[in-house]
Amino acid sequence: MTSVHSSQVCGKPCSSRTAGPGRDQRPGERGDLLDPRCPTRQLLDRIGTKWTSMAVKVLAEEAPGELRFAELRRRIPGVSQKMLSVALQSLVRDGLVARRVEPTVPPAAHYRLTELGLSLERPLSALRVWAETHMPEIDRSNQLADESPPS
Repeated sequence: MTSVHSSQVCGKPCSSRTAGPGRDQRPGERGDLLDPRCPTRQLLDRIGTKWTSMAVKVLAEEAPGELRFAELRRRIPGVSQKMLSVALQSLVRDGLVARRVEPTVPPAAHYRLTELGLSLERPLSALRVWAETHMPEIDRSNQLADESPPS
């Protein structure tokens, strides 16, 4: 699977709502999140997964140190080796996590957040706090929806 990491998607610029139709996005200008071609939307798809959020949290707790893959997996209950590997590969590709491999048998991979990755921890933390704070309301709403007859 190839992911695009630029303002060009399918050869078309990610336009800004303020730029107007057909105009290219200027450097530093934000894209249109509602446009499926927008790279910001694609980035949010990658960083918005539960495993990515948990990996960033665990790595932030260890910062500026690093964790081996097995230790990171141990600290994230329920994550499979494959899902953690996919999340870490994406984070490394986006420059949010640095990976260091020791030339041992088997090789030992170590991960740490980069400065860019550390800057992601605060917004993800705010989202986790919001979810924890509002979980009782969400649970009540789901319970009411489950008890209501289908419309």
